[in-house]
Amino acid sequence: MNAQFAIQGEDIYVLEVNPRASRTIPFVSKATGISWARVAANCMVGKSLASQGITESRLPSYYSVKESVFPFIKFPGVDSLLGPEMKSTGEVMGIGRSFGEAFAKSQLAAGEKIPRSGLAFISVRDEDKNEARMIAAELATLGFTLCATRGTAGALADGGLGCRPVNKVREGQPHIVDMLKNDEIDLIVNTTEDKQAIADSYSIRRTALQHKVFYTTTMAGARATILALKQNDSGDVNRLQLLHGEVE
Repeated sequence: MNAQFAIQGEDIYVLEVNPRASRTIPFVSKATGISWARVAANCMVGKSLASQGITESRLPSYYSVKESVFPFIKFPGVDSLLGPEMKSTGEVMGIGRSFGEAFAKSQLAAGEKIPRSGLAFISVRDEDKNEARMIAAELATLGFTLCATRGTAGALADGGLGCRPVNKVREGQPHIVDMLKNDEIDLIVNTTEDKQAIADSYSIRRTALQHKVFYTTTMAGARATILALKQNDSGDVNRLQLLHGEVE
């Protein structure tokens, strides 16, 4: 069953429940080496899991990451901020011995190149500022220089991190969009909280998209990016058949 639901506060709304094989099924099949759609179809006609040799969990020794591919650059004016709507046009898969390696490969397959140095811009909501200090410290250790909006810059300075303050768009030029247009920014970590902040940061997201600047809008994405940056440049290339042989 494929269940789709939405959560608001303490309320759970079930949108639909369908007996179907979504796009996750072929991904999991490729990750584990088992055709789960075939197994499920056989179960529907009366064959047990045991008769099909499925008697225990299959846990790979590697990580598999599914990344969505979005066509935002092809549609002028479209905001790249995600919501509950289906906006992706496909998915890619990255496999690695660590999560960081698998995530890095998934980004590369989706057409996103994670920079390994340069100027990182950080602007986060208040509740993310503590974690932003840790993310910023990791980026500095990896060779990035830092810039941030004034509120975030103050939080980073409180953590002992050197950071260049940058104007928000509404604070006047030169501001962050000017820097993006001048190709001064290499990586962005930006989280927003309310409608006004989302509206204010739209021009940042759109300009970053046009100038192909790597951009993450969640702290989880920022953490994954750090793990990817810590991986060796040359990730191993593996045959699926060999990986499936390991699992078997």
